[in-house]
Amino acid sequence: MTASQDNISAPGVQEAFEKVILAANRIILGKEGTIRLALSCMLAQGHLLIEDQPGVGKTTLANVLARLLGLSLQRIQFTSDLLPADILGVSVYNRESESFSFHPGPIFTQVVLADEVNRATPRAQSALLEAMEEQQVTIEGETRALPEPFFVIATQNPSNQVGTFPLPESQLDRFMMRLQLGYPDGKAERELLKGRDRRELLAETSAVITAAKLRDIQAQVKSVYVADALLDYLQNLLDFSRASPDYLGGLSPRSGLAILHCAQAWSLLHGHEHVLPEDIQAVLPSIIGHRLRLAQESTVNVGDAAADTLIRQVPIP
Repeated sequence: MTASQDNISAPGVQEAFEKVILAANRIILGKEGTIRLALSCMLAQGHLLIEDQPGVGKTTLANVLARLLGLSLQRIQFTSDLLPADILGVSVYNRESESFSFHPGPIFTQVVLADEVNRATPRAQSALLEAMEEQQVTIEGETRALPEPFFVIATQNPSNQVGTFPLPESQLDRFMMRLQLGYPDGKAERELLKGRDRRELLAETSAVITAAKLRDIQAQVKSVYVADALLDYLQNLLDFSRASPDYLGGLSPRSGLAILHCAQAWSLLHGHEHVLPEDIQAVLPSIIGHRLRLAQESTVNVGDAAADTLIRQVPIP
């Protein structure tokens, strides 16, 4: 192993994130697996889409992650009358100086919570594209850098609800992961009903690690060792999706990179010395579910169904 790999496998990194997970579990009850996936996405420097019914904790999860990771957060409520300038900012004329001054919008923060992103029109949704891809925005001909680290965590209501505008494929592809929280189990819901208000607990939540420490760990993630045999396995998964008649188009190279980097982050979170096939399989459903379309309509979750098929059909080298 190289020195960087020894650094990655040091117990301190895993211990720090176990504290993050423990603190998040006190507020988001019974969803440890989802929290671990969300953290893997952020460690892999990806953007996160949380899709589910209203009232299951999507916005709360985004707020919890930002607080525990020591990141600044701005919330944008997406509505049908939202304009790109409401997100990016606008130049205002100053009579005294006889010049325009730029007033930055809420996107100039470390975590942008795009709440109910599919309730805005495609024009407003598209304001996020450059920021998500290049960590910068171009406004009135001038390019402005965004803070580091930078994440978009978007929540989305099911597309069959009134007043929603489906996200186009180009927008969906910018999200490294799509997660669903689902309803809590009986034990977690009873604790939720009997416990304190989640907003009170959230107000008492403080950072477990700093933004600077998070950037250091992000830099280490891509150095987690990946054997050639694992890369063979990943490529075989991609090739199977492209050749299968079950899907309308296969997984793109960007999808392959997302799987690789999230698997490295998942491996790091769980204290593995190198990426295992199980690490790829753990993150696969959340990465491919919003990228693959079934050739025939199905009520089965695309991510779970597609991942299950790939895992069963593609052997581990």
